[in-house]
Amino acid sequence: MFYVIHQLIFEKEGVYLHTNAKRSNQDTTIPGFIRIVERDGEGGEEETKFDPGYEPDWAVISTVKQERRQEHPPWGSFSLPLSELYSLRRARFSLGRNFLVLTTRGGDPLPPLHFQRGGARELLKAMQRYIRLAPSPMDGRLFLAYPHDSGALSQSFDELHLFDDTSADLVSRFIQDPYATTFGGFSKVTNFFRGALPHTHQESPLSNRSPQDAHCPHPADEEPGFELITCGAELGPRPQVKRGKPLDNWDQFLDPEGRVIDPQKVKELVFRGGIVPSLRREVWKFLLGFYPWNSTTKEREDILRVKTDEYFRMKVQWKSVSEEQEMRNSLFRGYRSLIERDVNRTDRHNSFFSGNENPGLALLHDVLMTYCMYNFDLGYVQGMSDLLSPLLFVTQNEVESFWCLTGFMDLVHQNFEESQEAMKQQLLQLSVLLRALDPELCDYLDSQDSGSLCFCFRWLLIWFKREFSFEDILSLWEVLWTRLPCENFHLLMASSILESQKEELIGSNHDFNSILKHINELTMKLDLQSILCGAEAIYLQLTHCKLPLKVQEVLGLRVPCSSSDESPNSEPKETDTLLTQSEARGASSCQPFSVILHNLD
Repeated sequence: MFYVIHQLIFEKEGVYLHTNAKRSNQDTTIPGFIRIVERDGEGGEEETKFDPGYEPDWAVISTVKQERRQEHPPWGSFSLPLSELYSLRRARFSLGRNFLVLTTRGGDPLPPLHFQRGGARELLKAMQRYIRLAPSPMDGRLFLAYPHDSGALSQSFDELHLFDDTSADLVSRFIQDPYATTFGGFSKVTNFFRGALPHTHQESPLSNRSPQDAHCPHPADEEPGFELITCGAELGPRPQVKRGKPLDNWDQFLDPEGRVIDPQKVKELVFRGGIVPSLRREVWKFLLGFYPWNSTTKEREDILRVKTDEYFRMKVQWKSVSEEQEMRNSLFRGYRSLIERDVNRTDRHNSFFSGNENPGLALLHDVLMTYCMYNFDLGYVQGMSDLLSPLLFVTQNEVESFWCLTGFMDLVHQNFEESQEAMKQQLLQLSVLLRALDPELCDYLDSQDSGSLCFCFRWLLIWFKREFSFEDILSLWEVLWTRLPCENFHLLMASSILESQKEELIGSNHDFNSILKHINELTMKLDLQSILCGAEAIYLQLTHCKLPLKVQEVLGLRVPCSSSDESPNSEPKETDTLLTQSEARGASSCQPFSVILHNLD
């Protein structure tokens, strides 16, 4: 095929065409490239052969200026004028893969495009030189394309003889019913692909749904998946942050009756530098809600007495369960079995829990069993022993550690719920933050099927307990308990860690398995103070720029609105439709072809 190319605007290799959502016994993606070029078909110009420099299976070529009329679209490529681009949608399907779906003015979605090596953001930036992308008022995931010159709408995709509809009819139909027009004419374009792509009949894993898609779409400026179109947040410089000195004088914050004079100042000092070890036992009980900040010394003595009685009443309840009763209570029996198993492998390297007959192990067991009586609905879930052991180590007291655990669990109990909705939400929020901070890293993780950030699950579940040394965890948790500067500071911590690993992840070209392996091998290798400084610097950087609404919600700068929530099942129906419609383009073996897009002046 021959073109007259005036200027190459954009080029990206490693773009994959997804050809079949439901039926495939072989790979359903075809590698190729995408280009945006300016060309003109007028006389006097020398025709040059289109040469990508290698043998691609397909190519999308978007050309600008006037096109040369083609009698038949070639199998080596197919084209679309940018003026004929009606909409685009970015959808995330299984394993965190991002697909960009382009829809023509004729209402025909092209096959979903997967950017294996990133570059979707750069493509859309280049496209916006010639068209304007505006969010659909009906669907936050859908962006409509408008030419800068409205006269360009007079020409249509029918010049490639793919459609019989006139442009004017298509425009009016789209305005009246965008969904019906977008998806209604797909049969025409499938005929175009059918000659190049034979059919297959096996189920594709892409029909499965990613956990992130369980959340409803939002308006465009709130939708993290579309921040690559709106270019996300325009970040200013990241400030330098230094850690402060730990809190080392508790008495100066107490009035004559023992009340804490300035709780906010205490929290700020703890956030900035932590607490010296000798004061942790006392201050932690305030941070975790065992003692009210405005309580007097006498009131705290009364609280301790009442709480001690309450604790031992609950402990007697499970202690008095006979073996015969336990045999008829499978739930209680299951809790005990899990606790006994986890206690025997929790922080055994620490002298407080080492050895077979260590009393610390018995205390760990008893406090966890008593928590089951305190919150029988939740009971015991693996990981809770990791939360208790530092509390027991610091307080050296069964009762105090129990009530500190209840305060800690008030903050994180949703992490342990069976539905795991809270964990899914936090991973989604982390993705939103990372997308705003480092789109390049996000695109790379997406390209390696790691965009779901599932490798961060353990970090968020037990607040980095397995990632840092025991002593570092004592310092980290007291910082997080202040809830400063926002309640999701642990997500900023995770973002800081991921950013610190960007060069290694991208530079070494890690794939899904090696990314998971690398993240797991970070255990005990991270510098806590550097990560804390990085997390705070990220927060300060973000709060000094204009942020997408979704990012504001994560940082606590905006209360999310739930009035427009949609059913979690709505998105997979749309994405399944897009993929099902491309079923006719599936292939067990593929002939090379290209796609060419045009924008007409």
